[in-house]
Amino acid sequence: MNPIEPASSASALHTAPWALFSLVLAMGLVTYLPRMLPLALLRHMKLPPLAHRFLRFIPFAALGALIFPGILSSTGSDQVAAATAGGITAVLLALFEMNLILVVAGGIAGAFLWVQLML
Repeated sequence: MNPIEPASSASALHTAPWALFSLVLAMGLVTYLPRMLPLALLRHMKLPPLAHRFLRFIPFAALGALIFPGILSSTGSDQVAAATAGGITAVLLALFEMNLILVVAGGIAGAFLWVQLML
């Protein structure tokens, strides 16, 4: 077999079970260790109160950074205003602590109504 040639999918299916198990185990270790080691090694470290308050906002910032670009690109590049209208509608409904299903449906309705009103 040519070492440059990629393995066919048929040969990948005939890989030994211990090799697949080893691969899954190695992937699990590579995923788990970077999360576990800082927790285990730094658990007795006392953070200053300012740093502690600052770190409490990371989940909200990360979630916003993950969601906001998706809102703007969800309707395509020619419908950014509709996506913004839907996003604003969803934020307003979420501020009133509406049910998550209603927030999603309201965001969709906001984008849909914007498109219908602008045609």
